[in-house]
Amino acid sequence: MPTEHLFATGAQAAADIAARIAGILSDAIAARGVASIALSGGRSPRPVLEALSAAELDWSKLIVTLVDERWVAPDSADSNERLVRETLLQGAAAQAQFVPMKTQAADAYAGQPAVEAAFAALPWPLDIILLGMGDDGHTASLFPEGKELAEGLTSEALTIAATPPAAPHQRLSLTARAILQSRHIFLQIGGVAKKAVYDRALAGGPVKDLPIRLALSQDKVPVEVWIAEG
Repeated sequence: MPTEHLFATGAQAAADIAARIAGILSDAIAARGVASIALSGGRSPRPVLEALSAAELDWSKLIVTLVDERWVAPDSADSNERLVRETLLQGAAAQAQFVPMKTQAADAYAGQPAVEAAFAALPWPLDIILLGMGDDGHTASLFPEGKELAEGLTSEALTIAATPPAAPHQRLSLTARAILQSRHIFLQIGGVAKKAVYDRALAGGPVKDLPIRLALSQDKVPVEVWIAEG
């Protein structure tokens, strides 16, 4: 069972997540000389990344990458890379090494081999993977009824190219194998609707129906969940 942290507001949850992340990354740098984190996009992580950017860390020893990315230009409003650069990689935090999930290839499928090679060179296991969850129970870019979902759940690769069933843009995503090759999995849940989906996922059932279960239904990696219903 995941460890749950309950907060009245998303701002309170975000501040707590940032402090927890900073502590783990600091300990990792002290222990191994390097720390690593994979981040999700969307609205919820923004205040986390802004708060984390002000943490006192040896940022030059931190590797930052993504859980998934839309196949759009890095300056696009839909780019997760842009979100991370604008919120986290500012000031001293700009010293961190950023590993993108987007190449110059024409599409995500053509770009996947180069991304896979870059991710294979990372220091696995990653220290933290910060997941989000959609209203449909998807996490990373592993979508219910997605045509690449089965591959994403079973592949020995670290990354997969995917086309969401409804959402725009092709994606590059971590696979289930990669997500479970981490020392800590963190999950943000905000709002009553997502809390209801989370509760359904926690109650058990097929991972393919609610892919967030790939993290919640395993006991290999410790999972912490920050819940803000307000």
